[in-house]
Amino acid sequence: MTRETLFCAKRMGFTDEEIGKLTGRTREDINDMRRQMGITTTYKMVDTCAAEFAAETPYYYSCYEEMCENEPTDGKKVLILGAGPIRIGQGMEFDYCTVHAVSALREEGIETHIINNNPETVSTDYDTSDKLFFEPLTLEDVMNVIERERPWGVMVQFGGQTSVNLALPLQRELQRRSDLDTVILGTTPEDMDIAEDRERFNKMLQGMGIPQPEAGYATSEAGAREVAAGIGYPVLVRPSYVLGGRAMEIVYDENDLNRYMNEAVRVSPERPVLIDNFLEGAIEIDVDAICDGEDVLIGAIMEHIEEAGIHSGDSACVIPPQSLGQYVLDTVRDYVKRIALALRVKGILNIQMAYKDRVVYVLEANPRSSRTIPFVSKAVGLPLAKIAARAMIGITLKEQGYLQEPRPGHVSVKEVLLPFDKLPGADPLLSPEMRSTGEVMGVDYSYGLAFFKAELAADNALPLEGKVFMSIRDEDKPVLVQIARKITDAGLEIIATSGTVRYLSGKGFDVTEIKKVHDGSPNVIDLMRKEDVGLVINTPTSRMSYKDGRGIRRAAVDYAVPYITTIQAAMAAADAIEAMSRGELTIKSIGEYHLEM
Repeated sequence: MTRETLFCAKRMGFTDEEIGKLTGRTREDINDMRRQMGITTTYKMVDTCAAEFAAETPYYYSCYEEMCENEPTDGKKVLILGAGPIRIGQGMEFDYCTVHAVSALREEGIETHIINNNPETVSTDYDTSDKLFFEPLTLEDVMNVIERERPWGVMVQFGGQTSVNLALPLQRELQRRSDLDTVILGTTPEDMDIAEDRERFNKMLQGMGIPQPEAGYATSEAGAREVAAGIGYPVLVRPSYVLGGRAMEIVYDENDLNRYMNEAVRVSPERPVLIDNFLEGAIEIDVDAICDGEDVLIGAIMEHIEEAGIHSGDSACVIPPQSLGQYVLDTVRDYVKRIALALRVKGILNIQMAYKDRVVYVLEANPRSSRTIPFVSKAVGLPLAKIAARAMIGITLKEQGYLQEPRPGHVSVKEVLLPFDKLPGADPLLSPEMRSTGEVMGVDYSYGLAFFKAELAADNALPLEGKVFMSIRDEDKPVLVQIARKITDAGLEIIATSGTVRYLSGKGFDVTEIKKVHDGSPNVIDLMRKEDVGLVINTPTSRMSYKDGRGIRRAAVDYAVPYITTIQAAMAAADAIEAMSRGELTIKSIGEYHLEM
């Protein structure tokens, strides 16, 4: 291949990998060939002044031209990989972490560069970093920036799954390139892969004696059926190396599993399907921690308000936990510290757990920034991303003065924003696959008031008068009495379908019965249409019941009626309504709460 041909192909936008496939060579062959021919990326500055006068913003895009407008400096530099385009599962939370990491490094006198290709983020503002490279998050584009700038190190932990997926390929390429001294800072890609590779992670936990749900993996449909039969239905199935629970599903029988394997995923030895025992009714726990290789700082332990099986990004959660005993909390802290040190984490670690039948199970560990870092940082008053960035460049937690887990005197509740009002006809039922597109938080001195504030901020304001509709599955009815007592004591009226009416009437409650939707009028949809219902609580059971309640849930969205689909959230709502009937919301800034810690 001539230099002219290769240069022309690069100018037209062909990647090294694409050229390699077209010419029967490897990506590495093409990369080495073009560098030997002197074909390297040039960078042009984005003209932020529309040619009115000379632009000076350090904001670059790549091309293959003769002149490069980017002049590297000789200072100590770090390149941070951003999160790329925002999508469900990977949003502004990672941008928050990137910006805080930049701020920490600049405070340490380190020149900081970002590579990211999303214009709708703060990290891509022209004045956030010393230099911004507006490039796709691919191996070739990242290596082009490294080749031009020669940074001391690269940080991959702050860009979510997008940047973590680049860690191993980037490490291999840096090791292949003897002309580059750049290293990946923080947790090594090999240790990251132990956490990301479920088989390796499960073996590590087994060796440590840490419980985990019974699980397996499959690289074929037949293998998946065998694993699921051994574990027992229902099972949680998901692809490996995904974010936001994409294509994750609770499977109830073999027919369900066959459909999932045919429709949802492509199975291969490189991308096995993960199959876990579904811990129905368990309490999920989220922990964000920072490790410097020796000490571990737990930022916060979060208790999910929704039950296991709802994606962590869709579940409301509370700091500090409200229903977990001291034994559970001590066990969680022990597991977090042991796992962080076993993975040799340097930087951020997020661990998800579940508690059921007096056993704490570890579900997964993510050695990267998580979507809960901004919430935890604001709830406990610690800049976790900045602390992690400093730990990654060798400043220990002890040197930073952060060794003690913060213990706030207030309660913080994170609630999610769901997009169903923008998606006509979509069922607003939550599942293992993430649906939320934003989040808010409420802070107060009691759980009920904090939850009420969070729902208010999420445009899902709980009623303080009027009617509450209930349609509750049998498994949830033992808890229903507490919920009904709090709601009626606050002065609200309960209306329900026949099964729930019989149960509550037998417990001494005065409940108005209305028809089920398929039995005719008046039913709850009719009442919502007349604005005669202030809250809908509908907890479905099997897959068929999920479908039966779809019309009610959809109508609640369409008529802007607050709706709840889990008994845990119903209990939280009852606590909030009760708290509001007894007291007033605290009006105070987040900074004032932090000063009291």
